[in-house]
Amino acid sequence: MTDHPRPMMDRPRRLRLTPQLRALVRETTLDAGDFIAPIFVTAQSTTAHAITSMPGVMQLPVNAVAAEAEMMAQAGIRAVILFGIPAEKDATGSDAAAPEGIVQQAVRVIKQAVPELVVMTDLCLCEYTDHGHCGIVNGTAGHHDPHLPEGYVLNDPTLEILARIAVVQAEAGADVVAPSGMMDGGVGAIRDALDDAGFLHLPIMSYSAKYASGFYGPFREAAQGTPQFGDRSSHQMDPANAREALREHALDIAEGADILMVKPALAYLDIIRVTRDAFPELPLAAYNVSGEYAMVKAAAQQGWIDERRVVLELLTGMRRAGADLIITYHAKDAAAWLRG
Repeated sequence: MTDHPRPMMDRPRRLRLTPQLRALVRETTLDAGDFIAPIFVTAQSTTAHAITSMPGVMQLPVNAVAAEAEMMAQAGIRAVILFGIPAEKDATGSDAAAPEGIVQQAVRVIKQAVPELVVMTDLCLCEYTDHGHCGIVNGTAGHHDPHLPEGYVLNDPTLEILARIAVVQAEAGADVVAPSGMMDGGVGAIRDALDDAGFLHLPIMSYSAKYASGFYGPFREAAQGTPQFGDRSSHQMDPANAREALREHALDIAEGADILMVKPALAYLDIIRVTRDAFPELPLAAYNVSGEYAMVKAAAQQGWIDERRVVLELLTGMRRAGADLIITYHAKDAAAWLRG
């Protein structure tokens, strides 16, 4: 027996004593292999161009994408996702479905240079249309539905184009196609088209819960896909809704989605969590979007935050919420920081 009281040292603090102990009992791990790195490929220039609102991110010509992809692979990143900026845009986004379209060229270049890298292709029309919307707009390109307002994105005519794009991207060598337009029945139409063309093996990563968010602004500069009128609230989800996300995921699973996604990530960590709990059988991606990236960069440039610490904390939070994969513009930097 002793007259001295026992020190108030409980078990959690004992396990936090050293970096080695903290690492040993860490519940959530973060690895470069968890990241999917976006690449913007442009047909409008033969030189790289910085994106003002996204420091460190570039629009790259096709002749520069192989080197970028090699850098990603060397950093331990296993996958990239391609966004294309065509030389010319029109009402139907025709370059997106052209065999020599900008993304198709980039896929072939990357697969030849770094065959082990998983190449995903964003499958949408907003970067390719002259009006900046995600599909065929009512009142244009010979399409008119008198029951819908002018400027409304028409669902079924858009599906026909998305199905053609998916097959062309597959023929170019894409490993995964990623429809991002939130069109009803989009995954099913793409799955049918891929299967009919003999690409039964090709996975679909669906932007299954994509919100009509204010965090997309810098991306629209990067991809030159700002809507020329209206917005995307008629097909992207209301930020106030959570149960609706589960319905959207379920619909896309039924149509053949192989990977689910929540976009954006930071304001939607609750959606990532409920998605993981409701659909544990499928891989889940979180998209750490351009506005989230730009805020961190801006604060870091002002000296208000420790960029490395904050980025790794945010990405770990997405993993902790339930994401298996993270699409992030921080991928190269975060991979380097994780290597030490």
